[in-house]
Amino acid sequence: MLPVVHNPHYQAVIPPGHRFPMGKFGAVARVLADLGFGPFHVPAPAPASWIALAHDRSYVDQVFSADVPAKVAREIGFPMTDSVALRARAACAGTTLTARLALEHGIACNTAGGSHHARREQGAGFCVFNDVAIAIRVLQADGAIARALVIDCDVHQGDGTAHIFADDPSVATVSMHGANNYPVRKAASTLDVPLADGTEDDAYLAALDATLEATQALPADIVFYNAGVDPHRDDRLGRLALSDRGLAERDRHVIAAARRRGLPLVGVLGGGYMHDVETLARRHAILHLTAREAIGAARASVCHTPIDRP
Repeated sequence: MLPVVHNPHYQAVIPPGHRFPMGKFGAVARVLADLGFGPFHVPAPAPASWIALAHDRSYVDQVFSADVPAKVAREIGFPMTDSVALRARAACAGTTLTARLALEHGIACNTAGGSHHARREQGAGFCVFNDVAIAIRVLQADGAIARALVIDCDVHQGDGTAHIFADDPSVATVSMHGANNYPVRKAASTLDVPLADGTEDDAYLAALDATLEATQALPADIVFYNAGVDPHRDDRLGRLALSDRGLAERDRHVIAAARRRGLPLVGVLGGGYMHDVETLARRHAILHLTAREAIGAARASVCHTPIDRP
């Protein structure tokens, strides 16, 4: 079975009617359970020492004490409460655990993560801490990996991740995003692929395949894949025009590219913005279904490999 990481604390308490669909995290877990996934791996919240590997310690302490300056809290877009801080810590630990499971099993997926707008000095855009950056730093500090490749297919550019690793050749950042979407001021990733508003499945997948071909030259020990579903045509904040089929094909192409290189893949949830959280949760579950499908295909291939007999 596909290893899946989930913690009930991924769903923080925020005011009713907030534009961020916080309820999707619990809904994703319910959908996955109904689809036969589980039992889930449950991470303990990340300690400050882990998070400070990718963020300024003063900012980490502010979040842990729920004492974030009002200006920064506005940029993040959440009330910076103990519940929101716990959610961020749980998500960071979850992505780190997912990475460890991927190293062991070849592929693993989180039910949260992908908070790619958080840069070293602070959070932004509904992102408190950059869970992928933290997981990479923890694994590097442990000696589990030396190099990492981040493939970010959320509709918004992974500017925070690009900022954190801007001067670090051990981490390659690839962002495939809407050219005219948030953030207004883009960062410089290792490879940026901006897409025009209204890009549909076929054009998107053609651009993706060219991008994945280019990543073959980027050295890595592991791939972190942000599988945001906000490129979907029905997403409130997306501006692209992918279908459910297009999202599934996107995930298959990314997973297949990692497997061709023999690299473990870490799947994180990324963005997705709909009022209907049940529909949104099923859309996020496309990642997990596609990853499970890849595991099944790999096992079937092994089982049907001819055996030479004397």
